[in-house]
Amino acid sequence: MTPDDVGNNAPAIENARDEAERRAREHWLGIVEPGDSTAHSVIGALGASTALELVSAGASARDIVDVLVEHVDAGAEFIDDLVDLVSDGLKRWSGRLGAIDVDAVRRSAAACGARFVIPADSEWPWALDDLGEHAPLGLWVRGALGTFPDRSVALVGSRNSTGYGEHVTVEIASGLVSRGLGVVSGAAYGIDGHAHRAALASRGETIAILAGGVDRPYPAGHTELIERVATHGALISEVPCGSPPTKWRFLQRNRLISALATATVVVEAGWRSGSLNTAAHAATLGRPLGAVPGPVTSATSAGCHRLLRDNGATCVTTADDVAELAGVSGDGDLLQPLRDWTQTRVLDAMTSRRSRSVDEIATLSGLDHDSVRASLGALDVLGDVRHSANGWIMS
Repeated sequence: MTPDDVGNNAPAIENARDEAERRAREHWLGIVEPGDSTAHSVIGALGASTALELVSAGASARDIVDVLVEHVDAGAEFIDDLVDLVSDGLKRWSGRLGAIDVDAVRRSAAACGARFVIPADSEWPWALDDLGEHAPLGLWVRGALGTFPDRSVALVGSRNSTGYGEHVTVEIASGLVSRGLGVVSGAAYGIDGHAHRAALASRGETIAILAGGVDRPYPAGHTELIERVATHGALISEVPCGSPPTKWRFLQRNRLISALATATVVVEAGWRSGSLNTAAHAATLGRPLGAVPGPVTSATSAGCHRLLRDNGATCVTTADDVAELAGVSGDGDLLQPLRDWTQTRVLDAMTSRRSRSVDEIATLSGLDHDSVRASLGALDVLGDVRHSANGWIMS
């Protein structure tokens, strides 16, 4: 083969590589459980196809780490820790390695009109990248992602909702749609279901993130609602079609709900409600968090009061309050630009009272110096910070 032949075949070679990477990610999502940080790190360094080849060939943890250190800057003192992490990962993954039939997964996806989306695709929800090593490797999607608004709110809460909570949810969801915001939730009974229904009734955009495959509506009582969301909004899952929901997958699904939305609001929740897990993810990501107060005698509002008292949640009671939390005015105008999680952490480490150096900001934010400098540059353009003779200060 001549150099000219290679050049002429370059697009075909690149397409083959892309297809191999896509297929490998589909395979990986049948092997690992959602949120597996070890798998995400190995795949991020080596690529899904190479990582899958190594694991499928029976490579040891030491062999995989030896390949890893050729691609990432890992100090010698961390090698043993890496070997331990990969070894634990191999133990988790080994039982499913030979049980995944990607062609069967693809047939199931095609049967329900689902498609597989990876980070290289134009419709990938970039907000999910803020999850870092816990970001999904890919998503199965039914419906339209490309039309979903840049700003959205996750409305979550108790499955055992009261008439009060349901009324507030409908009012807020409808009001958000009228202001051009999207509504994100988990399609569960109670608050989730009312949030989706109100968004659909208002002809707005809504996304339901499922803990099982997008071909398996859960709960069964919401089958019709979930199909309506798929038709007029979008369904998302990071587990293959045919996969059942599990308790772990519900908890991991919550991290996607909080990451995809600009802000998260807990409308009604008991003291140990699963929606508090979604709120915790939102707080970790630096996303705005709100809670609706309820009667002090209501057990289904105890979780909201807990968020307001102990977790710094903003008290919200109307659609205007919630829209403002997401950076949108009552008229639908933008109040503030969207910021990623690194910019939020940099701002948290700064003050308007005195200047701070990059070193100080890095220490306080827990970020590396390059990330701090990049964030400061972006925040300077947005007008949030400015450089002074003594360092950086909030504007």
